[in-house]
Amino acid sequence: VTIRCNLAKTTPENLKESLQKEGVTVTPHPYLSYAFWIQDYDHLSELESFQKGEFYVQDISSMQVAEWAEPKEGDYVIDVCAAPGGKATELGAKLCGEGVLVANDISNSRAKGLLKNIEVFGIGNVLVLSEEPGKIEEYFTEYFDKILIDAPCSGEGMFRKDKKMVKAWEEHGPEFFAKIQRSIVTQAARMLKPGGMMLYSTCTFDPEENEGTIEYLRQQYPEFEIKEIRPYEGFAKGMPQVTESKEPAFEKTVRIWPYKMHGEGHYLAVLQKSGETQENVRTRSLYGIQKGISEKDCRVWREFEKENLNVCLDGTFLKFGDQIYVAPKELPALQGLKVLRPGLHLGTLKKDRFEPSHALALALKPAD
Repeated sequence: VTIRCNLAKTTPENLKESLQKEGVTVTPHPYLSYAFWIQDYDHLSELESFQKGEFYVQDISSMQVAEWAEPKEGDYVIDVCAAPGGKATELGAKLCGEGVLVANDISNSRAKGLLKNIEVFGIGNVLVLSEEPGKIEEYFTEYFDKILIDAPCSGEGMFRKDKKMVKAWEEHGPEFFAKIQRSIVTQAARMLKPGGMMLYSTCTFDPEENEGTIEYLRQQYPEFEIKEIRPYEGFAKGMPQVTESKEPAFEKTVRIWPYKMHGEGHYLAVLQKSGETQENVRTRSLYGIQKGISEKDCRVWREFEKENLNVCLDGTFLKFGDQIYVAPKELPALQGLKVLRPGLHLGTLKKDRFEPSHALALALKPAD
């Protein structure tokens, strides 16, 4: 089992020490400094560090995806196909509480699992959606600095790990998924700011779903340029020979083969949208600005905050029934979207008192 340290909550050294105190055998992973192999435990859910959201169970190949997306503190980022949340939680941790993380999954049931993982990880600057990417595009045109698309695929890279994937592949092969992927990448292309970066990944080897989908995107949007991914042990170059154009740039994309790297099969491509970002492009493109609630509605929250917290939470305060949230600034008005979480859930407004939420407790550091 491979785990990823939540760098927003702890350090790899402290996590290792905490796990060892609970009797877990911890081995540093050679590929990433914040990854470990773990053994000798009964149930993950019983480990205190797991309950605190200090690590996430994730295959090393999957960790590479958010690693090469390289979000910076303060970026506006979307994970378009985010459930169950492995990559989204890593993206959120790298934002360090600044900017915006939009985590979406079209499946409502999977999106609820995604929400739970994001909450445990203590990510507050988040908007969790369960929508078609085409619907999201209407609200977030040229809004994001970084877009991650871990696309639904035929799953050839998972055959070794899960034999059921072979049967699924026989029912819906590469051609079926390539159509879905091409729809998603072109919709996402319109959500990316000029100069922004898109990372596309699958857990399959099929050229039609990998180089073929990237070639289709670039045919529709020639302003997208394939960028170099830093070479890494076990990475294999993409294959220009499987494309129509035979363009050498496809060698900059990456395949991860299970026999070359200690992880499941993956494909990665990083693309940049050319052009310069115009001033205020984000605000101008918004589908109406999200309007907050009055200070009067926040009164008992402010009293609780003054009495109990060493930090002042900033953002747009929202109220749904008796529940109060603080959303990242510069979000569009969300009416018409299927929203599971419009920011950090602060808690419940009771008569003359405030009852804090579990999400708030997990988002705060001890010093807060």
